[in-house]
Amino acid sequence: MATIDIKVPSPGESISEVRIARWLVKDGDVVSKDQVLGEIDSDKATLELSAESEGKVQLLAKEDQTVNVGDVVVKIDTSFKAEKKVAPAAAAVVAAPTTKPVTPPSVAAHATPLAKAMLDDKGVSADKVKGSGPNGRITKSDVAAYVSGGVKADAIVMNGWGGKRDQNRVKMTTLRKKVAERLVAVKNQTAMLTTFNEVDMSAVMAVREKYKDKFKEQHGVGLGFMSFFTKAVTEALRLFPQVNAHIDGEEMIMHDYADIGIAVSSPKGLMVPVLRNAERMSLAEIEGKIKELAVKARDGKLSIDEMTGGTFTITNGGVFGSMLSTPIINPPQSAILGMHNIVERPVAVHGQVVIRPIMYVALSYDHRIIDGKESVSFLMAVKQMIEDPDKMVFGGKDPGEVLLGL
Repeated sequence: MATIDIKVPSPGESISEVRIARWLVKDGDVVSKDQVLGEIDSDKATLELSAESEGKVQLLAKEDQTVNVGDVVVKIDTSFKAEKKVAPAAAAVVAAPTTKPVTPPSVAAHATPLAKAMLDDKGVSADKVKGSGPNGRITKSDVAAYVSGGVKADAIVMNGWGGKRDQNRVKMTTLRKKVAERLVAVKNQTAMLTTFNEVDMSAVMAVREKYKDKFKEQHGVGLGFMSFFTKAVTEALRLFPQVNAHIDGEEMIMHDYADIGIAVSSPKGLMVPVLRNAERMSLAEIEGKIKELAVKARDGKLSIDEMTGGTFTITNGGVFGSMLSTPIINPPQSAILGMHNIVERPVAVHGQVVIRPIMYVALSYDHRIIDGKESVSFLMAVKQMIEDPDKMVFGGKDPGEVLLGL
């Protein structure tokens, strides 16, 4: 009997243990090569365990169990062969004319982390949704299509709101525990302050409205506000490089590039994938990369490399309706920009009260390395470029000043 050991892979440098998030097969199942066996959860990412060969599996760890990187968690007995699926057309030829085709046994349904969260939220059983992903995996769009198709979800459990007083203990994920530790560390180890300003979004909204259809037609992605803010931030970081630096012991590490972290909400918590060399990207490249990374984050597919090494972070609480907040710095970075919702407000323009779409913005920064003058000036530069998008093209300067060489 030949067996193959499936070991826990390393999610990244310095990570020595992970948690078995869930198994997608049962002990004793016969699986095919490359079939996903389960998911492991670390403080940085969720990885899949796949079968290296077909055979019968023996699970050596339980769900929610903490195991070490390199541990053998699955054994595969290769003397067993996976049942080959017969195409419906072939089955019809083999079957007698008077015999109905035999329906192949169903494969246990599994879902992406986001799809699973949606299934739980809607009270829908996974076996009722047909998956369109690899190996029949259920995706977010599959769940959305099932619910929007007029099919009523199973009886939704109201938990405590149904009149009961039950309690439910849920173990914190490895990622959530790590995030909690980092947030406390930031508050304790940095001299964090926040400065605020308001941005009139009229000009950038007008540009977006004018060009959004042509932009999507030509580049294949939508034109959102995040690309404008990312571009404005990279230009402001060039003008104020201290905001793009971080402290390492008794030294300041300066960067001649801008790797911008974009905070994304996912079923497992807040993820911050990084746009490498964002200062060299066009708006279309920024939008395309943000979309790609956001999809990966929500499906639990982000790699360690895609979440490390940022020099500055942008977070947008406005998508959830936040009016104002003080974002917490993403260590070891020294600053983070918080965007918020856009609300029509009365403002004074040339002595007249007018209604304008206003966004409040916040810059949290480490006062150990960034002075008040730099932080306020940085945020003012971002504000000015958003309110006058031409300045993004001319390196933060007024086009007239560039023309006149001022």
